[in-house]
This record gives sequence, C-alpha cells and structure tokens, in this order.
Amino acid sequence: QVRLVESGGGLVQPGGSLRLSCAASGSIFSINAMGWYRQAPGKQRELVAAITRGGATNYADSVKGRFTVSRDNAENTMYLQMNSLKPEDTADYYCHLNYYSDFDADALDAWGQGTLVTVSS
Repeated sequence: QVRLVESGGGLVQPGGSLRLSCAASGSIFSINAMGWYRQAPGKQRELVAAITRGGATNYADSVKGRFTVSRDNAENTMYLQMNSLKPEDTADYYCHLNYYSDFDADALDAWGQGTLVTVSS
C-alpha cells in the first residue's frame, strides 16, 4: 500500500509564496519520478513540475522561473516552492508518484488527494 500525503495549500495574495509538500510512504522499492499536477476549475489537469530519481527537473512554461521542485530522497518527500504567485495559479494541486513496489516488476503510479491553492486579493 502506497500513500501520498500533500500539505501546504491555502490562500495567498498575488505575488506571495507557498511551499507544498508531498510525503510518500508504503511498499516503495524505488522512485522513478515524482511530479506536481494541477487542475483549475473547468480545465484539464496539467503537469506543473516533475523531478526524476536522478534530480532532473521539468517545468510547465507558465511556472518557469517562479516555481522550484525538489526532493528529499532519504524521506521520500517532494516539495514545490511557489513564488510570485498569480491568480492563474489557483487550482487543486496533486502529487504524483511513478515507482517500483516490492512486489511488482512493472512501474506503478500513485496519486495524492490534492491540496487547494487559491491566489486572490
């Protein structure tokens, strides 16, 4: 059983900052990649940022220069530092994990429950 627990969402003014956390636990043998996705009302879910087990990162064009994704490998925890937030960043943010379990030879996927980020005056 794999569990992803997200935290850090909330209400912030435009130009402000938030840091999201995602803690992974359970039968994880190794992590291939972790990523943050978001879904705004009436829009499709999109990739915001991702980080591989080797530390390579990838960002959506809309957040480059403002968001930073990082990972603490020892604790299987991923962070998303969000600076210079805009109203357009308002969305439910979801943690995603691609991993190998102790019992399956194929890579698996897991999702967190989501945390709401609201950027508004």
